[in-house]
Amino acid sequence: MNTILRLPAAAMIAAAALPGVAAAQDDTDARIRALEAQIQALSAQISDLKAATEEAKAQATAVAAAPPAPAPSAAPTAAVKVSLPNGKPTIATSDGRFTAAFNGVMQLDTAKYFQDDDLSPAITARDLNGGANFRRARLGLSGKVFGDFDYGILLDFGGSGAEDAGRIQDLWLQYSGIDNFRFRIGAFPPSLGLADAASTNGSTFPERAAAADIARGLAGADTRVGAGVIGSGERWFVSAVLTGATVSSLNSAGSFNSATFDEQQGVALRLAGTPLRGDGWLVHTGVNASLITQPADRGANAAPRYAVQLRERPELRVDGTRLVDTGSIDADGAAAIGFELAFQKKNLMFQGEYFDLSIDRRNPAAGLTDPEFSGWYVESGWVLTGETRKYNTGTAAFDAPPVAKPFDPAAGAWGAWELAARYAVVDLDSNADSAVVANRVRGGEQAIWSLGVNWFPNPAVKFMLGVQDVSIERRSASGASLDQDYRAVNLRSQFAF
Repeated sequence: MNTILRLPAAAMIAAAALPGVAAAQDDTDARIRALEAQIQALSAQISDLKAATEEAKAQATAVAAAPPAPAPSAAPTAAVKVSLPNGKPTIATSDGRFTAAFNGVMQLDTAKYFQDDDLSPAITARDLNGGANFRRARLGLSGKVFGDFDYGILLDFGGSGAEDAGRIQDLWLQYSGIDNFRFRIGAFPPSLGLADAASTNGSTFPERAAAADIARGLAGADTRVGAGVIGSGERWFVSAVLTGATVSSLNSAGSFNSATFDEQQGVALRLAGTPLRGDGWLVHTGVNASLITQPADRGANAAPRYAVQLRERPELRVDGTRLVDTGSIDADGAAAIGFELAFQKKNLMFQGEYFDLSIDRRNPAAGLTDPEFSGWYVESGWVLTGETRKYNTGTAAFDAPPVAKPFDPAAGAWGAWELAARYAVVDLDSNADSAVVANRVRGGEQAIWSLGVNWFPNPAVKFMLGVQDVSIERRSASGASLDQDYRAVNLRSQFAF
């Protein structure tokens, strides 16, 4: 083995002694040094690439952790949501700045009138027409745009005694960007009392008491064009609206009603609230005023040219006949001042209003005085199934009760049931026995007892069954009796969303 280990050394000595062998050895060493240099260069490149890779990974991690950049302001940022609360199709953006809700109301009234056979020959309304009538047939859209602006569009094809060919019921724009206040312009009924402000969809009776309807009709009522401010809080409500004429509509002949030369001008005011309230109870008080500051000019050939007329149907509209009527009075203005009072304790509610009505004669002749009238009502509702009618602070009025157990016989649920009673009086006589014939206003006095049962199977459906006992005391201009008493039975079927 020692011999084998010594052979390389001997070979190297021999190689060194030979010049050719030495040259070959130098060339090999040079190549090895060149390879080592290339390896060092590649190692440097690998190190640089590794460093670049680590930096790129760090940057990617930082970008992933950073919050997303906001979208350009011009691009939409909110998704659209579609819902169907209580059957009302509603579209809204997720931020709530844009909404659109479709509205619809069907109120079908049927009635039977029971009149005496021995009526005075002077009475023309001897056969009130029983049958059926769509009192309201409405379609509309309401919502908001850009957050602070609200809108309402409502068309009505129903009517009193006969359906209408169609008219604008509501068409308004409202700014709600200031807390507790709304500024509205367009066609809408201004708030003029406790009965007037309540939604007709949730009303206790099919129609408002006659006195309330007459009062609201001076400067307010449906389709009235106006502009004003409405404010409300948890315990207060206020509104002030400047009003004009009502929106033109098609009459029964299928043509538009003739326009006046100068539209009526008026003011509608209301202040109301709940000064006393506690756990399950409240007291509502309020005052309202409907003022005609300038009657409509009907033209030089009209008699009288500037007329105000107070009249009303007997709190049921299947027949449209008005049994109390002052006739047209030449007027410089008119006013209705109303006082409101209500008490609610859980499922029991009482409310009433009193109205003082007056007309200022235009250039009255000697012996003529300004006529004055009055009207009032009291009513009560008792929800047998225990629900409480909602007091709406936005309108300062009572809405329909919620339905705790929607109609489902299989589950033993029968909806909400309510008993209701009302006594209402309106007196449109003024100086009826005056020695000056032209000073007499014999519009008549109407008194009505109403009893009803209301059934709410669910929040969208309602049935109202009622009876009326009506008493009319009135004399014609010649003194003939127009008195009559009658009874009526009515049923309303309603679907509203």
